[in-house]
Amino acid sequence: MRLLAVGMCAAVLSAAVTAGPARADAGAGPGAEDLSAAGLQGVGWALKDTGAAAVNGVRFRGLAAVDRRTAWVAGTRGTVLRTSDGGRTWQDVSPPGAVADGLELRDIEAFDARRAVALSIGEGVASRILRTEDGGATWTEAFRNPDPRAFYDCLTFFDSRHGLAVSDPVDGKFRILATDDGGRGWRVLPDTGMPAALPGEAGFAASGQCLVASGPHDVRLATGGGAAARVLHSADRGLTWRVADSTVPGGDPARGVFALAFRDRSTGLAVGGDYRTGQASPQAAARSTDGGRSWTRAATPPAAYRSGAAWYPYGRTVALAVGPTGTDVTADAGRNWRPLDGGSFDTVACAADGGCWAAGEKGRVGRLERLR
Repeated sequence: MRLLAVGMCAAVLSAAVTAGPARADAGAGPGAEDLSAAGLQGVGWALKDTGAAAVNGVRFRGLAAVDRRTAWVAGTRGTVLRTSDGGRTWQDVSPPGAVADGLELRDIEAFDARRAVALSIGEGVASRILRTEDGGATWTEAFRNPDPRAFYDCLTFFDSRHGLAVSDPVDGKFRILATDDGGRGWRVLPDTGMPAALPGEAGFAASGQCLVASGPHDVRLATGGGAAARVLHSADRGLTWRVADSTVPGGDPARGVFALAFRDRSTGLAVGGDYRTGQASPQAAARSTDGGRSWTRAATPPAAYRSGAAWYPYGRTVALAVGPTGTDVTADAGRNWRPLDGGSFDTVACAADGGCWAAGEKGRVGRLERLR
């Protein structure tokens, strides 16, 4: 969306995380019972020094969690960093062309420590897709948007070959790009199976989570800016879509669903709100148990806007949501959310081995760890 262009079982978790030297800013936390139920007692974000990025004030909205040791982050001024030692050290692997052109990298998807695909946002040629196969030593521009009406927000992959990217509506419908060769080549899909967009409706390029795949064929798209904040679902890799009201309030260009997270084909979370500082974000979380065909408001949502969400792999009902005012945790699959941490993050991701990472403003990157 153009508005954003400027700008756990406790025992299992204990075995999965390690202590870190620093933690994010503490906020008003939940009680011990809430943390224990979520498998998160004594756990928080251990901040990782990203070096020059922190000094230069880079904001990371793109994040790929490969595992507990390896993560990629992407952000402003074409910056991409990678760690392979759990965040102790970071390599600046920024694409030279992205840096020179000052691109806004808002999403990055990584298959491992060497292969990654990054998306820059903006109108026309500012929207690009870049790919590396050597850990960021070299990058190839795989796509440059030729249409000044298109503005790409997010990308996602079903597997190491098949992926999609989404643009804000063109001619009244969201535009979908597809790849079947790992991001080397991209093509625009026909829009005959895409429902019409609402007036003002768009995606939010806030955390790389407005378009998320789950399983080999299912993908969901989150929207805002229109009269209703909606979730679109495709079961055939983007060829046909059905749409549902998310229950998250819309009705304003700054409101809607900013991030989706699906644990499997059926169980999903939606978080968002109003991204403007100081604006209230009531009822800004919802859950689905039928694959996104219908959504139910959280009984106790986060108290403020949240831009990113992720399921914790070792707890089937445990998930995290992050935003500029803190992190919240749910222990009951999105019915109720409780504060976990008061530090600012824009995006969050968890790997299959339980490694959870978060990233955001001023070069902030954290890994979920048991804190001393």
